[in-house]
Amino acid sequence: MKYPQQPFAKKRFFSSTTKLCVAVALFLCLSISTGFSYYVVYKEQFYRLFHVHYQQYPDDVIENIYWLEKAVKADFCNPRNALAKITDEKDWEKYRYLFMMHINLKLIEQHMRLAATFDKEVAYFYEAPWKEQYLRDLEKAEQCFQTGLVYWQEAKLWAEKASTGNFQFLYLTDIQNWEDERYRIANGELNYEKILTRELNRLTKVRETFLAMDEETY
Repeated sequence: MKYPQQPFAKKRFFSSTTKLCVAVALFLCLSISTGFSYYVVYKEQFYRLFHVHYQQYPDDVIENIYWLEKAVKADFCNPRNALAKITDEKDWEKYRYLFMMHINLKLIEQHMRLAATFDKEVAYFYEAPWKEQYLRDLEKAEQCFQTGLVYWQEAKLWAEKASTGNFQFLYLTDIQNWEDERYRIANGELNYEKILTRELNRLTKVRETFLAMDEETY
């Protein structure tokens, strides 16, 4: 018996590469034109390109990941153009640690959003005809969660650097939300390793349910 192919709204994801390439090409064309003098080269500039939509599609998430990863690799701008008021070298040092911590946390969030595109909370018995498709999707979700764990190790490292005794009485109020993130990591309130590991364990159980399905399941 042939089953109709199940429609997947998430197929829009596979057009993301083309969309992103076009967007980047257009941006580069504008940046080299004589009438356009704004060049994106610093971390803070790439970070400003990051944005969260009310309804965020996979294409939007991939674009955000692209800009955030560019921010990780770029240089910091001059302290006078930082996202917080910098008065001395100590401010500047903590600011850089907090920035890197925050960027890695955002990369975790975006990878979790991307994982949700492919994740299956429950494997229903009547989905057996499409189990191969779901297994491929679960593999993509797993890759996103695993990548999130890598970024979590980075975020923890930078949070620890920003929490040393040298900065005990230093609080950058212009980036209070970053300071709050650092504090939550330090006291264990924010722990993406626990969250991501829980999601990976759940995903494993869903995969096992699909693998156990055969022609007698449905």
